[in-house]
Amino acid sequence: MHVRARTGARILLTVLLAGCGKKEPPPVAPPPPPVVVSPAVKEDVPITFESVAQTVAEDKVDIKARVAGVLLTQQFEEGKQVKKGAVLFTIDPQEYDAALAAAKARLAKAEADLKLAKEQVTVRAATAAVEQSKAKLRKTNEDVDRLTPLAAADAVPEQDLDTAKASQDVAKADLDAAEANLINAKLLEQVGVLIATAAVEGAKADKAQAELELSYCTITSPIDGMVGRALVSTGNLVGRGESTLLATVSSVDPIRASFTISEQEYLFLGKAGKEKEEPPVFHLTLADGTPYPHEGKFVVAEREVDIATGTLIVEASFPNPDKLLRPGQFGRVKAVVDTVKGAVVVARRAVMEQQSEKIVYVVKEDKTVELRTVKLGVGFGNAVVVREGVKAGEPVIVEGMMKARPGKPVAPTEEKPAAAAPAGG
Repeated sequence: MHVRARTGARILLTVLLAGCGKKEPPPVAPPPPPVVVSPAVKEDVPITFESVAQTVAEDKVDIKARVAGVLLTQQFEEGKQVKKGAVLFTIDPQEYDAALAAAKARLAKAEADLKLAKEQVTVRAATAAVEQSKAKLRKTNEDVDRLTPLAAADAVPEQDLDTAKASQDVAKADLDAAEANLINAKLLEQVGVLIATAAVEGAKADKAQAELELSYCTITSPIDGMVGRALVSTGNLVGRGESTLLATVSSVDPIRASFTISEQEYLFLGKAGKEKEEPPVFHLTLADGTPYPHEGKFVVAEREVDIATGTLIVEASFPNPDKLLRPGQFGRVKAVVDTVKGAVVVARRAVMEQQSEKIVYVVKEDKTVELRTVKLGVGFGNAVVVREGVKAGEPVIVEGMMKARPGKPVAPTEEKPAAAAPAGG
């Protein structure tokens, strides 16, 4: 038994000594992580603006009943084109015909009163009285002049001279009274003419008002456009108390596309517009994806930026000769507003953010990774312009960035280069 124990110990010792003499093989280095790279390219980049838009009418007019009355007729086909001046509705005109006839009668009377006021004989009679008083005064003056030397020579009684002087005083008083009466007559005539003239003008105004209200009984389209549904049926009383909306007419050729842009986009578009000789041309894509065949042009921008959203409304005008577009349709507008010559472009997904800076991973010739801080320009589609940090032709990692480490090797696979595509950004 002791022999067996000693034999087992020797075998165990031999095994232990043999194990201590062997070396462990070195650990195998992991292979470089696979990444996908896309080389930065140099090309002319069209800067394209794109936005959701809704069509709106350049002119939209609510057709309302402006006088009270029964709606007699509707003279248009709903949803069809109407010309400016075309009759849309008529209101029963009997009440307004009668009012116009009464206004004409009042005007005729006022004009007759004015004519009578201008033909008054009072002033002429007062003028004749003044002339008669002047003649009497001249006669008394002559008598006094004639009797004065005779009375001094005792050729006539002194009493005759006194009588002539008294007659002279009476004639002067009569002339003063006649002249005062003439002034009063002229004043009364002027007042009468003014009153009669005012009555004529008032009657003319009443007649014009009556004619206007009668004209409101025939309701016409103020513009060329498309008329909507009739909102009131014939036979109903309209315009009582307030104007009644009967229908709406909207212009459709041309038609506008309304869309919103950010404050930054507005500033960029403004600068681009000043630098370019021609304003940008807008293209419209309809809701079903088909391109609208006519080009549009900028029309107007809203007066102020919405402080809640930081955007403002812009409108572009499009020809619509086939009347395909109607107000309220949705689509997308886009326009090439500028072109960046010889821009360096990388895939947008290659750009990451680190401590408020934009970075990319570039694979160098030795297959090691280098972190680059970049300054970006305009983005478009799936690409973005790099103003600083990357040169054309350098491979930039677009997939597998989480596995890459600066200074460490990678196993790159090349992807198709980033390409400019007209799209909003």
